[in-house]
Amino acid sequence: MLEEGKIYLGTSRTPDDQLQKPEYLNLKLANRHGLITGATGTGKTVSLQILAEGFSNAGVPVFCADVKGDLAGLAKAGKGKDFLEKRAQDIGLEDYEYQDFPAIFWDLFGEQGHPIRTTVSEMGPLLLSRLMDLTDAQEGVLNIAFRIADEEGLLLLDMKDLQAMLTNIADRADEISRRLGNVSKQSVAAIQRSLLVLEQQGGDHFFGEPALEIADLMRTTRDGRGSINVLAADKLMMSPRLYATFLLWLLSELFEELPEVGNPDKPRLVFFFDEAHLLFEDAPKILVKRVEQVVKLIRSKGVGVYFVTQNPLDVPDGVLAQLGNRIQHALRAYTPREQKAVKTAADTFRPNPDFDAMETITNLGIGEALVSTLERKGVPSVVQRTLIRPPQSRLGTVTKQERAEVINASPVYGQYDKGVDRESAYEILTKRAEKKAKAEEEQRRKEDEEKKRLRNSRARGRKRRSSRQSVGEAAVKSITRSIASQLGRALVRGILGGLKRGF
Repeated sequence: MLEEGKIYLGTSRTPDDQLQKPEYLNLKLANRHGLITGATGTGKTVSLQILAEGFSNAGVPVFCADVKGDLAGLAKAGKGKDFLEKRAQDIGLEDYEYQDFPAIFWDLFGEQGHPIRTTVSEMGPLLLSRLMDLTDAQEGVLNIAFRIADEEGLLLLDMKDLQAMLTNIADRADEISRRLGNVSKQSVAAIQRSLLVLEQQGGDHFFGEPALEIADLMRTTRDGRGSINVLAADKLMMSPRLYATFLLWLLSELFEELPEVGNPDKPRLVFFFDEAHLLFEDAPKILVKRVEQVVKLIRSKGVGVYFVTQNPLDVPDGVLAQLGNRIQHALRAYTPREQKAVKTAADTFRPNPDFDAMETITNLGIGEALVSTLERKGVPSVVQRTLIRPPQSRLGTVTKQERAEVINASPVYGQYDKGVDRESAYEILTKRAEKKAKAEEEQRRKEDEEKKRLRNSRARGRKRRSSRQSVGEAAVKSITRSIASQLGRALVRGILGGLKRGF
């Protein structure tokens, strides 16, 4: 039943419940992206699991987010269960056997896997603005902060670097506003408050070094299987915007770093976006447009992107149109919006004359789906009602001890687990501020000494006589005061000017 160059998904059946034919995903067309949809509890996670298994066995690395903790079971071989054995028998899968897979556990918080970090500079102002839900004016100020950092060679690695940079441009607001546009202290303060909120949500764990190397997501084992990178996302989902922005950043990094490969025989990496609605919910148009562009172009880098969500309406039309491989689990149609979702899902399939897709979607059982994949020349296959094959790995999660064992045996063990804090914007700006404060203190000391010297000089030259002064004496004193005042101002300008140029 298994075929070279294809991933077995399950077996379709006729309307009278007779087995029809095995359904496959063609590896050569797997980088044309895909969509897995369906209501809660209808089998989306298992479909994701069997796809990850299939890609791994074909030597294709996988990245997926483990939202409910279930996908961690990919690291362990499954255990015999009656309903799994029955499904294998029902679909004619005679060589069904349990198997573990080469999983690598990751976690932004570093608790259930290797930490994943990136730098503030690598994230960039557009995604950071999205992450902090900034206004247009605040986003403009953030762009200026990045511009100044680039011009002055200041590395923005972690959150304290960005905080220091924002404080710096607020102090220089008048100078910067004349050159690059308005920098209001109110906008800077609003951004700093948003950074504090982001830090409380765990953003301080995400920004820093060592930053993730994309190559470490694309590992294969000695026996030729692709690694399955599982991101622990159960805690991360408590900060949905951080979750969504992280995945978008990772997708953009893949797009920027990987070379063009044209149309490979199989993807170089497959990327699963679970809870895909979070990527587009309240997202600005420019961001949605960028995502659409990346999804369109990244397939030439050999990367397949698969969105997993409850409702096909969660994905913008421009992105939805690029998802050629479809697995549609059951949807309910009680409300007008749900009815629209069912119709949208049905209309995206190439019709099958044997059944009505719209009606069938509402009657699918658990572990059953409508399947349509790309065939030769990228033409979608006729939609088939399919019993999805049972997974070979464990259904459900792993124990803490099992997770620790997988982490300790990981090929990246020790590479990311300890953070590094090298000199960057925070340290440099702190030194500048200390140097400036010291210079100002030294200037005040010199001014005080000069005033004291002048007072002593006047006291020594004063003669005992009438307290009334001649016009000439008054004029001399006035000139002396004027000279001293100008000398003080010149010293201030000279020292501050020199320090400024030396910054």
